[in-house]
Amino acid sequence: MLAVVLLLGYVVNAKGDGEGDTGDALDIEGMRVAFDEDFSRLNVSEWGPGTRWIAHTPWSGDFGGARFAAPRPGFPFTVADGVLRIEARRDEHGEWRSGLLASVDTKGRGFAQQYGYFEMRARLPDGPGVWPAFWLIGLDRSQSTAEIDALEYYGDRPGAFSSIVHVWHRDGRHYSQGKRIPAFRDADPSEFHTYGVKIDASQIRIYFDRQLMWKTPTQPAHRQPMYILLNLALVEEESRNAAANPSSMFVDYVRAYSFK
Repeated sequence: MLAVVLLLGYVVNAKGDGEGDTGDALDIEGMRVAFDEDFSRLNVSEWGPGTRWIAHTPWSGDFGGARFAAPRPGFPFTVADGVLRIEARRDEHGEWRSGLLASVDTKGRGFAQQYGYFEMRARLPDGPGVWPAFWLIGLDRSQSTAEIDALEYYGDRPGAFSSIVHVWHRDGRHYSQGKRIPAFRDADPSEFHTYGVKIDASQIRIYFDRQLMWKTPTQPAHRQPMYILLNLALVEEESRNAAANPSSMFVDYVRAYSFK
């Protein structure tokens, strides 16, 4: 059942304390759960305030070949047996619509955390046109936008997913480091897997099924509270019209851990 709730308390933005962790190993037992979305129900509204999730990017920067829809009963989000389904499908006019969740609203109210480990367990759609993602954005966008794409999967390019770290500066400069991770040579994206990113003051580390895949130095812009986004987008290229109608992404949980 989809619960659209308008007024609930906010999760406090959490700041890290010093360096923290800095190791390649993923010590879940040595961390604290700071955010736990198990999808026993879904607390979402289009723009907030007061819900755990909103259904657009907080800066109104929706993207891709399917517009992100306002939540309504049965679309684009449904919850059953503790699993969220995000659905992309054509509307009555033949236009693609899909879903996105962000953990803060337009005023920055909600969950954001500096440093720690962020993880999603999900089944991804496969095939042309689909573009599911799990990513983080820095809360302070006054001088730059800090972005960490823990997972971007392009159905047009099967066999691997992409992880990319960006800093979009207001003066036009753009920092970007990324890696294409060949996780799906031996694994099936349509089965449940975990996708994670661990951030400390030194390194940003990407994990697949809790195994380290890649790391890159933490940029100054990423040393701030980061909030969570997950979505099922479609690419803007013509291949989106070859996507299955509907296409679905299934999410078992989203969690964030802080360093003890």
